Amino acid sequence: SLFETNYFGAIRMIQAVLPEMRERRSGAIVNVSSIAGRVAIAGHGHYSAVKHALEAASEALAQEVVAFGIRVAIIEPGVVVTPIFTKARRFADPASPYAAHVRRLLLFYQMQMKMPSQPDDVARVIHEAVTTGEPKLRYLVGEDARRLDAGRQRLSDEEYVATGREMPDEEYLDLMRRRFGFDW
Repeated sequence: SLFETNYFGAIRMIQAVLPEMRERRSGAIVNVSSIAGRVAIAGHGHYSAVKHALEAASEALAQEVVAFGIRVAIIEPGVVVTPIFTKARRFADPASPYAAHVRRLLLFYQMQMKMPSQPDDVARVIHEAVTTGEPKLRYLVGEDARRLDAGRQRLSDEEYVATGREMPDEEYLDLMRRRFGFDW
């Protein structure tokens, strides 16, 4: 259902509006992705996969429709205050061989909630993406998204993968502070 809602739903909407936009030779398509579409985190792979797919489709679409005067914007929020995080705890199976990853993911989000974005922040960025005279393809929303993006770009793939190794939670949080500049 993640792909159905977060990917195929967006694609169907685009398919519905694109013919009219091409005919008018103008328009803006805004896809709300996530920083998880650029930075995958252990315990959250399925969600990241969906958002990676939306990012790739949006990037290709932007190239395909630019000649028609249509622009595409990808909105990439970090943690936004929504009920999703209370729901996520229900799926944490302590017997899973990946329980430590899920526990750390929830701990990471708990720390991120100290500097979350609000839904209004995302709405403001969407408005900016549609109305600006200097459009960009990607719009990060929130300090946490900016830090994750910048930190991931600084790390080699091997260094990033190593953040998933087994370690005590405090060591993990300290590693995330040092590598990504979080100041929780």
